[in-house]
Amino acid sequence: MIRKERVLILTGALGDGHNKAAQAIVEAAKYYRPDIEVKVVDFLEWTHPYLHTVGKYCYMQWVKSLPSVYGYLYRKTRDENKFSYMFKRMKSFSTDRMLELLHMYQPTEVVSTFPGAAAAMSYLKKSGLTTVPTVTVLTDYTDHSYWIHPFTDRYLVGAEHVKKSLLRYRIPEHRIVVTGIPLRLPFAQSYDRLKLRDKHGLDRQLPTVLVMGGGHGLIGKQFKSVVQSEELASPVQFIFVCGRNEKLKQKLEEEFGGSKTRHRIVITGFVDHVHELMALSDLIVTKPGGLTVSEALALELPMMLYKPIPGQEQDNAAYLVGLGAAMEAKNAAELKSQLLQLIADQNLLHELKKNAKSNRQKEGALHTLMAILETKEAVSRARGELHLAYARV
Repeated sequence: MIRKERVLILTGALGDGHNKAAQAIVEAAKYYRPDIEVKVVDFLEWTHPYLHTVGKYCYMQWVKSLPSVYGYLYRKTRDENKFSYMFKRMKSFSTDRMLELLHMYQPTEVVSTFPGAAAAMSYLKKSGLTTVPTVTVLTDYTDHSYWIHPFTDRYLVGAEHVKKSLLRYRIPEHRIVVTGIPLRLPFAQSYDRLKLRDKHGLDRQLPTVLVMGGGHGLIGKQFKSVVQSEELASPVQFIFVCGRNEKLKQKLEEEFGGSKTRHRIVITGFVDHVHELMALSDLIVTKPGGLTVSEALALELPMMLYKPIPGQEQDNAAYLVGLGAAMEAKNAAELKSQLLQLIADQNLLHELKKNAKSNRQKEGALHTLMAILETKEAVSRARGELHLAYARV
């Protein structure tokens, strides 16, 4: 009897990218392979049920308040060295809880979209506690030693340069597959921009700038000064997405309510139709998280990447700027000057859009799913070859 495929995805709620990638794989499975079961578990919540909320809060405050310290530790541990090895030896999970999860779900493959989960699965395999095939999905356009663990069977990455970077860790090339970062199905579709503007009650003709990152402090006084600047020669349509930051949403509504600016201002909290807002916009101003920039690429949306946090965000920004699909503003002065330039220069905006279209990867979720399901067969073949080699000896 053939055992039914049961994929267990371990994610983590430090930032939105890990969860978004997991959800994209779930959607792809439901659409392309409804015959398999996929379950998503928050690794941090499962292993630390009473501490994960506090831990998440502390992590986010640390990154926002001391980005230079975060960036220093990120760079210090990027490569395999004594420092990174010390961090990776710190066991931050319960072995019993992990074994309980595996016993309860009996997966045929375990997928990690969170580096801590990849570390936990490698530890269990090293200790002889499981033999389940394991896959790691990197959710940024960069490499780092905290994703790399000796008993991982396959790494799925967003771009060719990431694969080349992973080869530096002496990972066999056949274990690294360039799939593109997995995106939810709505980002793989095409849309009529004008119909979407009508749907959301927006002006068809005004240049439209989507501003995301309110939940991470992007929309502050520095950006609001851009909106209030007299240097913008003609009216612009700004869409501010504040996420779950209700305090910010109320503050913006107070400041921009009524006729306090000649620009059209739309302010919203958390929305589940970001793909539509991206598709109807001419430009997005955002933090360069791996999933967000991949979504923008898929929808051919030019990007202004603002104040990337040292570490993976800086690496993502460098990749997108290198593609010619984005511009990067390191401070408010650069943001203001570059935004003015982009709004005034339609040729430049068109060039960014063209480069985004050339480098988009709409089918990342499907390719990721297929690579996950192929891993079990690859592992079985490798084990069979190993047994054959032993038999010959």
